[in-house]
Amino acid sequence: MYFVKTPGIVKPLYKDFVWSIPNSENRVFLTFDDGPTPEVTDATLEILAEYDAKATFFLIGKNVEQHPEYVQRLKYLGHSIGNHSYSHCNGWQTPSEEYIEDVAKCADVFESKLMRPPYGKIKREQAAVVKEHYKLIMWDVLSADFDPSVDADQCVSNVVNNTTSGSIIVLHDSKKAANTMLTALPKILSQLQAKGFVFDAIPYPLD
Repeated sequence: MYFVKTPGIVKPLYKDFVWSIPNSENRVFLTFDDGPTPEVTDATLEILAEYDAKATFFLIGKNVEQHPEYVQRLKYLGHSIGNHSYSHCNGWQTPSEEYIEDVAKCADVFESKLMRPPYGKIKREQAAVVKEHYKLIMWDVLSADFDPSVDADQCVSNVVNNTTSGSIIVLHDSKKAANTMLTALPKILSQLQAKGFVFDAIPYPLD
């Protein structure tokens, strides 16, 4: 089970997490999890460039080890990057010491002050340690591009109908989500631009 729009009741319970970035410029923040995946990430970057859109990529450490060139490439193109753990471990199912070591192992591969827990699942004792080194970035809009039962049109609807100024939006540049995400992304960008939204990378420190 997952929520396309993060319920308002959840956010006050986890005040140390960043769920959205309020601003007066209609900026929204597209994020892509689970890369880099060369063919998918490349196609994603081409689409973003067509719309002059910046985004944030939460990278898996072991993927970056295989494709290290993406760290500098993403930065060069004006995007930001974040730690998504080394092996995409589920915090709820992983002993805390092991989880923290996995996040640190990712940090050995590339540097960032942003971190998103895989699946959004992290225990309080894990978060207490991780937040000493990172801003924990969550989201308020989930595209559901990872769900095989969700087609591209529904993915577009999930994002466009729930995005407001400051929204942090989750997509995935993974093989699993590729067909849905790459079909949906141009429509998401076009429709949100038509509503006056601007696509920015998550900065550090946060504005």
